[in-house]
Amino acid sequence: MRLKRFAGNPIIEPLPGSEWEGLVTCNPGAWYEPEQDIVYLLYRAAGNDPAHRIHFGLAISRDGLRFERFSSAPVLSPSEDNWDAGCVEDARIVKMSGWYFITYASRPFPPGQYWKPENAGPWKPANPAPEFPWILRENATSTGLALTKDFCSWIRVGRMTNPTVDDRDVILFPEKIGGRFAMLHRPMNWVGPEYGTEHPAMWISFSDDLLYWPESTLLAKAELAWENRKIGGNTPPIRTEAGWLTLYHAVGVDHHYRIGAMLLDLDDPTRVVARSRDWLLQPEQWYELEGYYRGCVFPCGKVVIGDTLYVYYGGADKYVGVATCSLSALLDYLLDRS
Repeated sequence: MRLKRFAGNPIIEPLPGSEWEGLVTCNPGAWYEPEQDIVYLLYRAAGNDPAHRIHFGLAISRDGLRFERFSSAPVLSPSEDNWDAGCVEDARIVKMSGWYFITYASRPFPPGQYWKPENAGPWKPANPAPEFPWILRENATSTGLALTKDFCSWIRVGRMTNPTVDDRDVILFPEKIGGRFAMLHRPMNWVGPEYGTEHPAMWISFSDDLLYWPESTLLAKAELAWENRKIGGNTPPIRTEAGWLTLYHAVGVDHHYRIGAMLLDLDDPTRVVARSRDWLLQPEQWYELEGYYRGCVFPCGKVVIGDTLYVYYGGADKYVGVATCSLSALLDYLLDRS
């Protein structure tokens, strides 16, 4: 089973001369509004500033393949001086009660142009407060939650994850399960015998209020050769007759990012019903190999139109591509019904 790339990829690429999206456009969250017959992409964007401050741009499409930018300005940017002052990136979108709920990765300081050799290694703030070393110990990732009804006016609800844990790939389920909200996440430093995994893995957690997630359960960890360094969730789960369908990424020994899929039980999503034994998409095209992370396909959004699954992904941390497949064929593959 393989995803089929759109021949017109990349569908979004950096805009020359732009201060905020002249260098990077990648890792889009996605949502399809059937009444409007519009697909929205909320993509990660950055200009050529040395700090590498990261924003969200918005693009829209009538056919899910050809997109137009919504605005000449970002629709959401980092805050001025808060925990998300460095970047807003890697949006995952669900909709509940008329609101779009967007989880996004953030840092208190911009990450710098991390692909340059002189910037190698974990970036730290230049002047941490020496009397409070734990506050600015490192520029770790946390995950924020924002709400909007139109992708123009925003409410920053707050930080969802523990600020002492480097935690991203946070993805909400689109409805409550057993009366509680549910999310997937990937805490980088939950590794070792006490956590039951040698490498960063996918966890699942439940909450009554979306901001306090008291307990997490290990959901899935690296098992196969193409995923033997780490795995993490990618796209919000969608309800299907076979279970919650979600895509995940895995990093192999070659450091390439590949995409897999799994099904979670509808009533108990801590239980993996099925999981792809092989990747569905791997870096092969120039826009997946020639960028700031060479060898990366990284989706943050997928939509279903008819029986077609549209997967929107970042290529090489620089471009946006789309790949498709039959939803029913993918479910048959996962359940080995073909």
